Amino acid sequence: MGHTLEVDSIILEFGTKRVLQDVFLKNETGKITGILGRNGAGKTCLMNIVYGEIKTNDKSIRLDGKAFFETYRNPEILRYLPQFGFIPRNLKIKRIFKDFGLNFSQFIKYFPEFEKYYNVKLKKLSGGENRIVEIYSILASKTKFCMLDEPFSQVMPLHVDTIKSIMNKEKENKGIIITDHLYEHIIDTCDDIYVITNGKTYLTKDKSDLITLGYINKN
Repeated sequence: MGHTLEVDSIILEFGTKRVLQDVFLKNETGKITGILGRNGAGKTCLMNIVYGEIKTNDKSIRLDGKAFFETYRNPEILRYLPQFGFIPRNLKIKRIFKDFGLNFSQFIKYFPEFEKYYNVKLKKLSGGENRIVEIYSILASKTKFCMLDEPFSQVMPLHVDTIKSIMNKEKENKGIIITDHLYEHIIDTCDDIYVITNGKTYLTKDKSDLITLGYINKN
C-alpha cells in the first residue's frame, strides 16, 4: 500500500529573521524527493520540523491526508538521518543491525568489506564507514518514510553509486526525502526536487529551474 506525506503552512522565525514561510513539500511511496538550497536556506531546519526536533506553532503535516503529530515518536512512520552521527559509537555492528531489524547478510552484499566488522564497535570504524552504517540503518529499516541529511557528502565516491542503488530499491516500499550540497547526485537520484529560496519552496521541472531560481550558475 502506498502512502503520502505532505508538509505545508510552516513558518519558522529566529528572533526577527523569518527562515521559512509558505513551504510545501510532498513525498510518497515509490519516490525520492530532493531538497536543495544554499547554505542557511533552511533545509535542515525543515527536516527537523517535520521530524519534530524543532517546534513551531505554524505547521501542517499530513499522512495520507490526515493530520499527523510527533513524527519522531513513530519510527514505523518516519526515520531521520541527521547531518552528524546519531548512533552511539560504543555499540557493536551486530547490535545496531538487531536494533534496526536489519539483515547483515543483505548489507554485506552491498558492502562486502564490512563483513569483518560484525562483532566490532562502531568507534573502531572510520568516519566514512560510520556514515555508511547509519545511512543503511535508516534506508533499509521498516518505515513508511525516511529523511536523509547529507547522505553523499561524507562517504567515498566509490560508495555513492551503491547508496543510490539502495535508495532506488528501498523506494519501492517507502518514500525517501534527501538533501545534499552535492546537487548533481540529487539531480541524478530524485524523482522530484524542491528548491528553498527566500524561505519558500519551489518544485522544479529540470536543471534550468535551478538556474532560474539562482541555486546554480548558468555555464
